[in-house]
Amino acid sequence: MQSIRNPVAPKGNIPYLAASLRPIVSWLILPALLLCGPAPAATGPERLQDYLRGLRSLVSDFRQITLNVDGGRRVESKGTFYLKRPGQFRWEYESPVKQIIVADGKRVWLHDLELDQVSHQSQAKALGGTPAQLLAMEGPVDRHFKVTPWDAGDGREWVELRPKAKDTQVVRIRIGFAGKRLDILLMDDSFGQHTRFVFTGTKRNPRLDKDLFHFDASSAVDFLQID
Repeated sequence: MQSIRNPVAPKGNIPYLAASLRPIVSWLILPALLLCGPAPAATGPERLQDYLRGLRSLVSDFRQITLNVDGGRRVESKGTFYLKRPGQFRWEYESPVKQIIVADGKRVWLHDLELDQVSHQSQAKALGGTPAQLLAMEGPVDRHFKVTPWDAGDGREWVELRPKAKDTQVVRIRIGFAGKRLDILLMDDSFGQHTRFVFTGTKRNPRLDKDLFHFDASSAVDFLQID
């Protein structure tokens, strides 16, 4: 790990940053699957594949809720999400901590505006073996995930995904379909945290400015490279 310009350990609403950007990317890419889009009648796994097919870009406001395994600690955050396939995204966190996360196709950058600190990692390493591959890759989902139907008994049609890679920190993702739309995404990680994502004002396949996915590496005082 290479340190530049006297970095300090970042703080904020996104955990694990000091160790690696990989789990951050896992959390941030997957919620895009919740966003509204066409889904023909099919099983959960088929609906998931159908939804990803033809997805080129997205923009949405989001709310992220994370609970510890015992439900004792609740963290809520909100902001705006932008996606351009393959492999480019931008998350603008407004609260509780202002942060910007950008994947430009080569690296993933995180700018903590409160600390005026930038951390970054090779995108190939950040995405490798994580559920982030669901949006970054263009091949079939089951190349990197075991995909099976799951029954929660709540009237929704569910699909469960488990990463095939052994080193990912995301243990399980469950996506629920209500009628013709993707309704709920639940995620469990190896740290015992449970995360739920809710999106509003979603636009599928809008035209997005390419500058959204460019990060100016000179924009912070502290600089931390994780590779």
